[in-house]
Amino acid sequence: MDQTIALIGFGEAGSTFARAGQWGSMARTFDIRADRADAAAELAVAFADTAAAALDGATLVLSLVTADAALAVARDYAQFLAPGALWGDMNSVAPDTKRAAAAFIEAAGGRYVDVAVLAPVNPARMKVPLLLAGKAADDAAQALAQAGFAAIRVVGEDIGRASAIKMIRSVMVKGVEALTAEMMLAANRAGVAEDVLASLDASERRDSWFVRAAYNVERMTTHGLRRAAEMEESAKTLAALGVEPLLTAGTVRRQREQAGQPLPTPKIPG
Repeated sequence: MDQTIALIGFGEAGSTFARAGQWGSMARTFDIRADRADAAAELAVAFADTAAAALDGATLVLSLVTADAALAVARDYAQFLAPGALWGDMNSVAPDTKRAAAAFIEAAGGRYVDVAVLAPVNPARMKVPLLLAGKAADDAAQALAQAGFAAIRVVGEDIGRASAIKMIRSVMVKGVEALTAEMMLAANRAGVAEDVLASLDASERRDSWFVRAAYNVERMTTHGLRRAAEMEESAKTLAALGVEPLLTAGTVRRQREQAGQPLPTPKIPG
């Protein structure tokens, strides 16, 4: 590998990639948590004392910090980038945040790439799906492939496009997790958890999301008012069991507002 990788942040993602990619001395890192130096040393990754030292001469930078720090590190560390260095922003932040970060990187002579990581880094490791967007996305795809990443897709030149896909997808993925918790809290308190889950298994649809999205939206458009009324009763059921119906109350509103308002859905590819 004829490139130098700088990792801004050496938490789970950074250490996982360095280990799985066997980057060793080809990588260096900076992390505000000095206690992560031991993990870096175990992988033969140089743990820099400063961000400037980590970024000095790096050709590929992977920003792997907490979401609330993503913009700040781009703003504060852009000045240390080598001319033309690729800044792969792998943080889970909104498209506007990535566009703001890109402005700092590009003003300093770096090349910003919006990178969306679509699955947990463990156990996927180097097979974790990555979406890339930005004018330098093709170059970044080559650099990331050289570093060992195996599931890379460029989705366009517009910064924020990859992030938009991830953030909007997360509405479903994380929303289902939260809705599951709300359901199970109530089901356990009512003593009907096994029956509820068995009923869901019996009615589970196996269609693609292209089909499911069209079906779900059509149901709301046609029957939203009736469904909203039913969900109001579901909310009362949860409240009576001592479970605050946070998501269920939102469902009532969304069903009611969507009634009679069709939404376009993409056609199934092919």
